[in-house]
Amino acid sequence: MEADAHLETPETPPAEAPVPGYHRRSAHRFEAYAAGPGSLDWEAQPAAFRHYPGCPVVLLPLVDTCLAQAPGGALRGALVRPFVQLGEGAAIAPGLDSLGALLQLALGLTAWKRLGPDRWAVRANPSSGNLHPVEAWVITCGWPGLGDGVHHYRPDDHALELRAADAPDQTSAEPRLFIALSSVMWREAWKYGERAFRYCQLDVGHALGALRYAAAVLGWDLVEQRHIGHATLAARLGLDRIEEYPARRDPATEREEPEVLLAVGIGGEPPPGSAAALREACAAASWFGSASTIDRHPMYRWPIVSEVAELTRRGDATIAMTPAQTRRTGRVEGEREGVSAAALILHRRSAQRFDAAHVMPLEGLCALLDALDVDARVPLDVLAEQRCIDLLLFIHRVEGMAAGLYLFRRDPRAALPPALAQAFPERCAEPALAGRLLRFRQEAAPQALKRIARSLHCHQDLASSGCLAIGMLAPLDAALDADPAAYRDLHRAAGLLGQCLYLNAEAQGLRGTGIGCFFDEPVGEIAGLAGSGLRPLYHFTIGRALDDPRIETTPAYAGRTTDETYP
Repeated sequence: MEADAHLETPETPPAEAPVPGYHRRSAHRFEAYAAGPGSLDWEAQPAAFRHYPGCPVVLLPLVDTCLAQAPGGALRGALVRPFVQLGEGAAIAPGLDSLGALLQLALGLTAWKRLGPDRWAVRANPSSGNLHPVEAWVITCGWPGLGDGVHHYRPDDHALELRAADAPDQTSAEPRLFIALSSVMWREAWKYGERAFRYCQLDVGHALGALRYAAAVLGWDLVEQRHIGHATLAARLGLDRIEEYPARRDPATEREEPEVLLAVGIGGEPPPGSAAALREACAAASWFGSASTIDRHPMYRWPIVSEVAELTRRGDATIAMTPAQTRRTGRVEGEREGVSAAALILHRRSAQRFDAAHVMPLEGLCALLDALDVDARVPLDVLAEQRCIDLLLFIHRVEGMAAGLYLFRRDPRAALPPALAQAFPERCAEPALAGRLLRFRQEAAPQALKRIARSLHCHQDLASSGCLAIGMLAPLDAALDADPAAYRDLHRAAGLLGQCLYLNAEAQGLRGTGIGCFFDEPVGEIAGLAGSGLRPLYHFTIGRALDDPRIETTPAYAGRTTDETYP
């Protein structure tokens, strides 16, 4: 029997690429959240701190110790310099005290909190769910007070563990320093399931921002070493020494994912690292210790987290220099403009509740947008992909502005996609915002906008009670077509902008909170993103924080004194 001419065999839809498939699969929807654990035992959560028993340990000087020095010292002067002057001072000399300041300001503890029987630490770098997957490493060569090699940072006691000792380098005339980051992905997967890889990358972005701010306090630069591949970094840090990461049930719970390597420039741009040299040093090093256990009894398994990590790794590459950015530091003025950058960093907190009546001054919004300028040096120069991120603003209460949806195009040189021009047809008419590419979608009744914002952000009040909520939009599809590893880069860029928002909100006497839980496609629908190529990766909210008086706060390093001696 001959087939009817008007009937066609349905075409098989094209197979979805694995990384876009993961992004779609890990999206939250109104009808269902991304796959995650059905229950949580908070008494059995993964270990918050990893140690390497058997390694030599060096305690690092605390910031308070440096501040206790007599006035006139260069490091003390850098630590008391106001936030509005960040990056304007001369470079501080290498030393154990300056390295200690860098790590404490970027990744150290800032306080301990207690509520009833529960006690937890807060850190300079924020993290999704306060779970902190990011681990930090220091690679030194000729650094005063430290032997050459690979050191693991222990934030709980502000110390370095010598994981691998190198032979002294007789060819290096100047001290050299690299900072590396890795992720214990199980810490996030324990709570967030399949969406955990996203959160790990956002946390890496926050850590990059925290490191860049801390380096700027010292007058130092940071340069990402993207030509160093993941396998080379894993070997240099010893993360591929599987026998030293024992697991009782699932190896994925104990493994660490190599993330990023940064070269530290002191008084100038640092020379790039060499993949060959890193591997040679790794092979010749003397190794110490084994990793402590993260989770003895994991209840769930999320293999897709490890799969997408493998799919987004890079190999070693030829060094490709990126165009230099304009060397401009964003300046923020507000009620705390005289506060030192170090104090601001150490007092940063994530807001838990907002004053639903507080109105942000218009100049405060202008300062935030200026701090997010794509050409601002600190902290945005640490990651080139930040230029790709645009912002969706849910304006609730900003002086002189109508409540509604706005689009902030951060890069004035980028062409506006026709779909966005149609979705946001009007330029913002507020004179104080002239020159900033802020476009207006529609005015909304304040209560209606609050309901929309709350619903889109997994029904969280934080998104509706702040002065504004912010969605970070990235050209994800086009970037993944070019390079699957861009999935990491764009999420890190969003986290980097989040860290910028945190500190600039603090500078205005406000507080922020990152929001990783939102309904992906509904956000795109309400913002009219169809056809624009943009997808939301991360959200943030800012307002006047309301503190819970029941929570007790104690010092981060109460057992340490300011008169300790160091090597």
